Amino acid sequence: MALAVVIFLLVIGSVIFHFASPWWFTDIAADWGSIDLTINITFWITGIVFILLNLFLAYCVYKFRKKPGHKAVYEPENHKLEVWLSAITTVGVVAMLAPGLFVWASIVTPPDDATEFEAMGQQWQWAFRFPGADGIMGTADTQLVTEGNPFGINVADPNGQDDVIVTAPEMHLPLDKPVKALLRSNDVLHNYTVPQFRVKMDLVPGLISYIWFEPNKAGRYDIMCEELCGIGHFAMRGAVVVETQAEYDVWLDAQPTFAETQSVAAANPAAGQAQYAVCAACHGAQGEGNQALNGPKLAGQQAWYIERQLKYFKEGVRGGEGDTNGQTMAPMANMLADEAAIRNMAAYIASMPDTAATPTVTGDVANGAKIYDSNCAACHLDNGNGTWYTDAPKLAGMSDWYFVTQISNFRAGIRGLHRGDDYGEQMVGMATAMSGLEEIEDVAAYINTLR
Repeated sequence: MALAVVIFLLVIGSVIFHFASPWWFTDIAADWGSIDLTINITFWITGIVFILLNLFLAYCVYKFRKKPGHKAVYEPENHKLEVWLSAITTVGVVAMLAPGLFVWASIVTPPDDATEFEAMGQQWQWAFRFPGADGIMGTADTQLVTEGNPFGINVADPNGQDDVIVTAPEMHLPLDKPVKALLRSNDVLHNYTVPQFRVKMDLVPGLISYIWFEPNKAGRYDIMCEELCGIGHFAMRGAVVVETQAEYDVWLDAQPTFAETQSVAAANPAAGQAQYAVCAACHGAQGEGNQALNGPKLAGQQAWYIERQLKYFKEGVRGGEGDTNGQTMAPMANMLADEAAIRNMAAYIASMPDTAATPTVTGDVANGAKIYDSNCAACHLDNGNGTWYTDAPKLAGMSDWYFVTQISNFRAGIRGLHRGDDYGEQMVGMATAMSGLEEIEDVAAYINTLR
């Protein structure tokens, strides 16, 4: 009797939770309302089956419970019942699957006037490519990927020279225009998903998959990876901004073409050396750093990372509220007039002799090794040298006290939460994997062994 009541209450509670739950679809912002229809059909069919079968189960538990003088009848086969159950199940399955097949046929058949763009995924970030004036994207291959050509575009293909390159994880699309997304992965399985667009598709290494949709509601939406792709999967976020055609055209015109990215003038370390004189007061004449003046070691750090951080300080992405030391860097970075000056500075710093910083932090090296291997090594590499591919700076041989300060800042939300910090949000999640200052120092102590 008690079991029958429990089953009955489970059914009632499930129905109430379904209709009262705050967790439901996001507002739709594309033309794929048919996706919602197919999901709702599945909900109704499976919901009705769930209710009927469990109520029937509760009835059977009550009706045929053990009673004095009653003996159960063994009936191994019931041909009539089996036919009815098979027929009803077949109808239910067809009713669930058939609408999805029609919708799928539409998803794989983009309209002729759909414009194309490419979304490229790699651990753990997004980048995008749009066709240039010729309307044709050039060929690309992962074997051609380099630091200077992250898309692996074939330089011998004239169609690729005017391709518009967007290396930041934010893309824009025009309102009420159908688009076809070409999806490519540089490493492992990823998935391009914007919940408000209602369509998603895997990015498969070695293949180019695609989906199409028509954004019909202006706004800013999150791009997610819904295919488990490694330790940073949870933080592989991007954004898509849907706006008017005029706004989209302005944004697109402001992005560099592939040819422009390949023709950037080489940095001039000599010019950077002259500019570095102001920096030497805190960071040392050879970039060795000075803890007393809160100047971390710079020598040995990659040029691309130095460039990014200088831009962040200039743009206010770093050095905000709570970052006392970072606030002193903002006026220094603003002394660099343009991107060429920033490149020159970074090139000079990268040319400095790299002598490992003197360790100042102690901790449990064995515990630090466990934390580093499970959280940090995937991006910063086992040897702590970092790599441009995952946008991870060098850690080995750098200032350990600065590492402790910055990880603490990430944990506290002082750094990494600014909208312009495209990759800082990932570090916030990784930093919170360390329980507190003691574990941060353990990791720093371990990194000191990576020489």
